[in-house]
Amino acid sequence: MVKRPQLEKNKPRKSSINKKSIKIQKNAFSVIRSQTYIFINKVLNILTRKVSHPTKYTQSLDIRRKRTLKRILFWGSIAGAFTWLFWGIPLPTQLTSQQVPISTKIFDRNGKLIYEVYADKRSTPIKLDEIPVHVKNATIAIEDKDFYKHYGISFTGVVRAAYKTLIEKKLQGGSTLTQQLVKNSLLTPERTIKRKIREFALTLVVETIYSKNQILELYLNQTPYGGTTYGIGAASEAYFGKSAKDLTLAETALLTGLPVSPSRFSPFGSNPELAKGRQELVLSRMVEDGYITQDEANTAKEEELKFSEPERLLAPHFALWIKEILAEKYGEAVVEKGGLRVHTTLDLDLQEFAETAVATEVAKLKKQKVGNGAALVTRPKTGEILAMVGSKDYFAEDEDGKVNIIFAKRQPGSSIKPLNYALALKDKKITPSTPLADVPTCFSVLGQAPYCPRNYDGTFHGATQVRFALGNSFNVPAVRVLALNGIENFIDFAKEMGITTFSDPSNYGLSLTLGGGEVMPADMAVAFGVFANKGIKQPLIGITKVTDWKGKVLEEVKINDIELSGQRVLGQDVSFLISHILHDNNARSAAFGGSSFLNVKGHPEVSVKTGTTNDRRDNWTIGYTEYALVVSWVGNNDNSEMSGAVSGVSGASPIWNSIMREVLDKAENGYYSDKENGQVLLKQPQGIVGANVCTTTGNLPGNPDAPDCPIRYEYFLSDKVGAGIESGRKDVEVFKDTGQLANEEALPEQKEVRNQSFLLDPLGTLVCLDCPTASSSARISYPF
Repeated sequence: MVKRPQLEKNKPRKSSINKKSIKIQKNAFSVIRSQTYIFINKVLNILTRKVSHPTKYTQSLDIRRKRTLKRILFWGSIAGAFTWLFWGIPLPTQLTSQQVPISTKIFDRNGKLIYEVYADKRSTPIKLDEIPVHVKNATIAIEDKDFYKHYGISFTGVVRAAYKTLIEKKLQGGSTLTQQLVKNSLLTPERTIKRKIREFALTLVVETIYSKNQILELYLNQTPYGGTTYGIGAASEAYFGKSAKDLTLAETALLTGLPVSPSRFSPFGSNPELAKGRQELVLSRMVEDGYITQDEANTAKEEELKFSEPERLLAPHFALWIKEILAEKYGEAVVEKGGLRVHTTLDLDLQEFAETAVATEVAKLKKQKVGNGAALVTRPKTGEILAMVGSKDYFAEDEDGKVNIIFAKRQPGSSIKPLNYALALKDKKITPSTPLADVPTCFSVLGQAPYCPRNYDGTFHGATQVRFALGNSFNVPAVRVLALNGIENFIDFAKEMGITTFSDPSNYGLSLTLGGGEVMPADMAVAFGVFANKGIKQPLIGITKVTDWKGKVLEEVKINDIELSGQRVLGQDVSFLISHILHDNNARSAAFGGSSFLNVKGHPEVSVKTGTTNDRRDNWTIGYTEYALVVSWVGNNDNSEMSGAVSGVSGASPIWNSIMREVLDKAENGYYSDKENGQVLLKQPQGIVGANVCTTTGNLPGNPDAPDCPIRYEYFLSDKVGAGIESGRKDVEVFKDTGQLANEEALPEQKEVRNQSFLLDPLGTLVCLDCPTASSSARISYPF
């Protein structure tokens, strides 16, 4: 049985700091005094003139004057420094007085209130002897294990925090429980040396005039636990609907883990799983310190927590995301009671339309085993977020609606392909007319099993030019393009475009272009925004202005200035080619048909790409114009598989279509900018030329009227026109019975030589243009 340490009650306090501390302070003071005297001597030597032949009287007088001036300057400097440091410092007695907070309000772009942190502070004062002992023990274990041993400042904690921050590069605080009380209740959260000195001084005074139990009681009553909830009493009521005296060990562990970052660890926040992890950390610390046994901790971890119903919010995922950003920048106390006025980019009307669109479509897909959906709407020029729907319903319990999918890692399926093709176009490894061998292919990677990708429709399409390979989202050509690019180069390029989740290239294979790496919808909005914004990357923003309640501007973003400040990561020419392919309905009709949800009524200028993972766990649609961009997603939070009925033309695309039409109708009427009026069509930029190419090979025709070379019109980079691949007629070996190209394993009696039309794709794969598509796999080693 573990012996539990008892809390000290009315512990006799020492009249002063120990002798060793006093000696250290005296030595420090002596050094400061001596250094000050040296400085004063230098000043006096400049200010006083020495006579050529001084008498003993004048020497004595000069010495006395210097000593007097030294004392005046020394004590004057000390007084000045103390005045600067401590003028206007709050009295520690204010800890026992009631403070009146002012609510923080978050508005949409039109001044409509989205969310308010109420001015009426929720506070239910408690007495230390009226709450369970595990509330006190848990607080001390997670916040300040040496609370009853130090005098307000833990020098070991300061050293440990400095080591973690400077050596291990892990930000960690070294504040004691008393310091946290002083900082939250008496001081501002500004990170300055002056504020830190004040904190240290007030901490020592507080430790002198209050007992340890009084300090702990003040902390438990005044610390913010999230929202307008201050103190463990109000937190118990807000989160569990009960009095603090009735808290179980499991409930206590969750609540005592909140004060370090209530927005982040709140079970009602955007990442409720973090609350569970924090609870388990508190229980582990209590076991380490001997307050509870491991069996008690295990029982508490397994206890099912029953939370109170949280207050319903407008644009909940967006509002909580904004609140987290504010808390990181200004501190929890300022956000909760500092009276901030926050103006955001959100269009609340569009937000409500998008929420309805997501909820309605997900409800229709219940039989297809689709449990959740999400959507994000932005303005590519500025990165402004116009709408953010993190789930079908923030309060849904079947899919844990509190999880914000917009910032969750999911597999993108084929929606990542445009980035792959853009890199190859940029590096001039392909053109829009380059034919790619869409034939059975296996890639041999050293130390791995052969990778043999297949198309979504289960068939192969022979030599397929880039425009149609990307438009129809064929898989085999996309893998060939990634092999041309190289995985490492592609990951570097994707990061430049805005993808933040890709890591070590050795963790990925050629399936990366089919969605084999996880991404966040927010990152995909940034990356596709590059195409929409003609090669300029704009990070997403949600806040345009923050003021205090008196109107003083704390920060402000000038939207017109943002359009000129983005980073160019891609040329206008390549951005045009990708956007043109993605808006070409003819280029995708083989896979999606001529009439699908990828066509937005009244808006033919839209470029769009779908994505569905091979195991049907994620389904995406991402589309854009210069005015607006919409990302939509459907799937299940637990990564379970959807039914086969969900594809590129169902699931996410109806959600995308309805939201895209709504936002473009508003944007094209100048709703978001008076510079935007009417449809904005793709314009051919400098560096792009058009030319006729052969529909069979993608090469420039030698004779446009030749019957063996039907032509079509295509756009190219001005210095890379046509496919430029080897083609013509030559003798090839084919199977006698099928006419397909013969492979290396074919027996002599099975094959014969015929003169056929052919081409070599960029990887050197032979494609017979007038033979049936080969049924055996081409073999390609990667890396080359």
